[in-house]
Amino acid sequence: MDDHKIVALYLRRDEAAISRTAEKFGSRLRSLAYGITNDRQTAEECENDTYMEAWNAIPPHEPVSYLYAFLARITRHISLDCCRRRSRLKRSAVICALSTELEQCIPAPDDVECRIDDLAFGEAINGFLRTLSVEKRTLFLRRYWYLDSIADISKRYRLSESKIKTTLFRCRSQLREYLEKEGISV
Repeated sequence: MDDHKIVALYLRRDEAAISRTAEKFGSRLRSLAYGITNDRQTAEECENDTYMEAWNAIPPHEPVSYLYAFLARITRHISLDCCRRRSRLKRSAVICALSTELEQCIPAPDDVECRIDDLAFGEAINGFLRTLSVEKRTLFLRRYWYLDSIADISKRYRLSESKIKTTLFRCRSQLREYLEKEGISV
């Protein structure tokens, strides 16, 4: 079933929307959640929570042309929240490491002077990603969206870990420059 029909089911409040969503995107959403939580049971819970959140968010949102991205964003946030709850006192080393890597490129959300409209910031990030080659964009997204480890990315794309680290370092530098050019203070 295509995305338009699935969204139409949500808009009609037809419960079949959830089963159709699970059929089409379930394994990808579960895989995304597992990559973040590193626990199969938690990943399944995150997947199920995604369906509930999508049910509540559609309408008013109508993600007809970007349904998977819409669901993946929900899954990612739910998974990260699970990690935060699981380790309230001791933050996950992976999430800390990734935050540290990107904190020099992205404005701090709690700094009033750095606050920008989410939509404008999202457009700037998308604009930056469009400037990257397919390989660089893929590596960047695997690391910072899907939270894959360097070792996993290395195996998946048959690249050396040092090449991936170097590429990501250069991408972060380019991101910083791009955001500054766009008038976003870093």
